[in-house]
Amino acid sequence: MIQTLEDTIIAVSTPPGPGGIGIVRLSGSEALSIAQKIFAIKGLAPEKRPGTLCFGYLLDFERQETLDAGYFCYFPALKSYTREEVVEINLHGSPVLLAEAVRLGIKAGARLARPGEFTLRAYLNGRLDIIQVEAINDLIRASTLDQAKVSFNQLQGSLSRKIFSTRDKLVELLSLLETSLEFPDEDHGLQPETIKGLLNDLLKCLEKLIKSYEQGRVMMEGLTVALLGKTNVGKSTLFNALLEEERSIVTPHPGTTRDYIRENIQVDGVLMRLVDMAGFGLTEHPVEEEGIKRSQKVAEEADGLLLILDVSRKEDLQDLNLLERFKNKKKVLVFNKCDLKPEIDWNRMIEFCPDTPVVKISALRGTNLDELKRQMLTTFSPDQAKQEEIILHEHQKILLEKMKEPLAKALGMVESGYGGEIVVEEIRGALTPLGQLTGEIKSQEVLEGIFKRFCVGK
Repeated sequence: MIQTLEDTIIAVSTPPGPGGIGIVRLSGSEALSIAQKIFAIKGLAPEKRPGTLCFGYLLDFERQETLDAGYFCYFPALKSYTREEVVEINLHGSPVLLAEAVRLGIKAGARLARPGEFTLRAYLNGRLDIIQVEAINDLIRASTLDQAKVSFNQLQGSLSRKIFSTRDKLVELLSLLETSLEFPDEDHGLQPETIKGLLNDLLKCLEKLIKSYEQGRVMMEGLTVALLGKTNVGKSTLFNALLEEERSIVTPHPGTTRDYIRENIQVDGVLMRLVDMAGFGLTEHPVEEEGIKRSQKVAEEADGLLLILDVSRKEDLQDLNLLERFKNKKKVLVFNKCDLKPEIDWNRMIEFCPDTPVVKISALRGTNLDELKRQMLTTFSPDQAKQEEIILHEHQKILLEKMKEPLAKALGMVESGYGGEIVVEEIRGALTPLGQLTGEIKSQEVLEGIFKRFCVGK
């Protein structure tokens, strides 16, 4: 996948399905000549007007037929996305026409692009670094505006600048240490306290980035919030109320929900994956029993729980068992059906869960749902304090941790009075994961893992 740059590739770059316009993109040394075989320009040649839309017609050169009217845009190599010759042909968004344009382009000498191959070429030609490459796909697939903003900033190079600045500091420290070892009789002013200060600065920067991953994970994947409680406490009614649509079946009969259902909502820009599950309770039906087992597993793995109690019923041992079983999970205690006469002992239940936030609602009437959403955000979402940079991918976090480990060990060695040669060797251990993070050290496995998530045409 890495080596093939000599040929010219072609693909549809707009999403599948009918649309107002569709774009066919070519990249490679023969992009212009191949494109001109399948598209006739009216007026001045496109190479005379780079970056300008030129009107013309899609041609079936085999049958000498005109198939569509559209626009042709040529980008010379140094000014294109891939740093190769690029042509974009804008046509009407008919999937049939676009597929035919690609077929004609292949017949004229191009090859169908692989997923992400345009961006791969941009990376291999030095147009983008690997962090920016991932930001492109993140931006395309962003599910919230906040994630889109973070991804765009990273595409513009904000995270790359931070990482390369860290690399420069690391290389500078190594150079100072190696110079002091090579010329021990000269005064380089590199005392142990200076080395410790430089290492501490590097470690603080890495630790801040590593900690940001929790917020990045929430941006990318969302928070899983499970609705938990006995049968008929109103879980499905609350689920539907939060979604503002009738997604779960609601009946007065226990055991209506026998499996779990997932749906997404956004709360103040934070993606939350709500899970409506089978109610906990005694059952003799094997399907309901399996549903309860699945519910318990989902609840244990969730980022947070809405533990729902029916205030119109007296609390019982099952309620207390649920509170005890999930006492160590992040949760909000939800007193539902507050439009009915209360029978529950509020104080007893609240005292059983000290330091657990409480919200009283009526899911059926929509009472206090905004307060519940605010409490969900406060309780389950990681610190939303503004950070300079946020790590969005686990493999980036792992590489940062691999960088941190030898630097922390080197700091301990300096504090223990170890010789400079051993310290230098330990610090060098941070260079390999750093090179993998920036993409300076190219790995077939890593590249394939990144680009397989791209769509064809990007």
